[in-house]
Amino acid sequence: MASKFNPPQFLPPPTTLIADPELIVNGGSPLSGHVTISGSKNSALPILAATLCCAGSSNLKNVPCLSDTKTMVSILQSLGAQVMSFGGHIVVNTDGMLSVEPDLSEIGKLRVELRDGKGQARVSNGKGLTGVSFRLEYPSVGGIETPMMAACMAEGKTVISNAAQEPEIIDLAAFLTNCGAVVEGAGTDTLLISGRRKLYGSEYSIMPDRIEAGTYMLAAPITRSCISILHLSAVPRTIEDDLRGFSIKTNPFPGFPTDLQPLTMALLSTCKGISVVEESVFENRMSHVTELQKFGAKIQHRGSTAMVYGKGNASPFCGSQVIATDLCGGMSLVLVGLAAEGITEISEISHVDRGYESLEMKLQGLEGNVGKEGNGELVVGSVGKDAALGNGGNVTAAGKLGIAGNCGTVG
Repeated sequence: MASKFNPPQFLPPPTTLIADPELIVNGGSPLSGHVTISGSKNSALPILAATLCCAGSSNLKNVPCLSDTKTMVSILQSLGAQVMSFGGHIVVNTDGMLSVEPDLSEIGKLRVELRDGKGQARVSNGKGLTGVSFRLEYPSVGGIETPMMAACMAEGKTVISNAAQEPEIIDLAAFLTNCGAVVEGAGTDTLLISGRRKLYGSEYSIMPDRIEAGTYMLAAPITRSCISILHLSAVPRTIEDDLRGFSIKTNPFPGFPTDLQPLTMALLSTCKGISVVEESVFENRMSHVTELQKFGAKIQHRGSTAMVYGKGNASPFCGSQVIATDLCGGMSLVLVGLAAEGITEISEISHVDRGYESLEMKLQGLEGNVGKEGNGELVVGSVGKDAALGNGGNVTAAGKLGIAGNCGTVG
């Protein structure tokens, strides 16, 4: 019998590569104004995937418009889901979706178990997914999301120990509960999930992005500014120049979030004293150090630990040409560019666009002079600051030569 599994058809890669735009930042001036936090990308992605577990339509609100969410929508559509998007809302209808299971009459049902943090699969008796108890070797957010969805549709109860406790896991559990699942213990290190025969689509609003909120909270002290983050009251009225350094070590929630490590390192470069930054969640998450040094930051690192020698004044940085090698490290370069004197040119900015909705518009709303260059033209949103990039109009790429122009040696 022919297999029912139909792999999704993907379009071939384009024959002509599209140049990644650059972000141009004219820094050295304080920020001010209000900013609104978008929906959480790290919550929206697994919840979009979870709609595949549900019959009918799911109406998701507050979904950020990002390259990553667009990619997820494309995947859902490739599997046969009908997806409509409008104004931050995404409606996913799974009626008539393609089957993504192999022909079980040929190979039988597979039962997947996790032992000592490793997955083991064996042929079961054809009754479908069944509940199981297991302990995760590491409380990984990505490592628990798929087992959560599977457990919601399995027969019996599933117990997951050493579970991730991040707010995004609570958000996923809340969506699944809205759809008819029974998920207990979200936000603790133990999840108890009772499977259901069928889940149904529901209406749900994605939580605000805590990493984006933290980013703008860090933007204020890095630029020695005062900004207002809507629906968040923990923003000081004034920020002094004499900030003192501190040390951090990243850990799973409720520890210090790894996604804010590069941005915090940027802040520590402006503070007095020596700070230690230790990365314990991801390997090789120090690529931003080399780029921060181009601004004049004094940082030494070995492996996953960095020593930051702060300067203690508002703008120890000088504009530079830098490369965004990843999302969070790239955003740290944007914040430093806002604080640096002169013009900063950040290439491969598409990394940052994966996680920050309407970045240029939000920064321009905070009186930041930023714009993207593409196809030889630069469009800059000038808001009254020293518009060295062309008074908010279009300038050719040649107009921005001499990025670091005579900044001198930063000792």
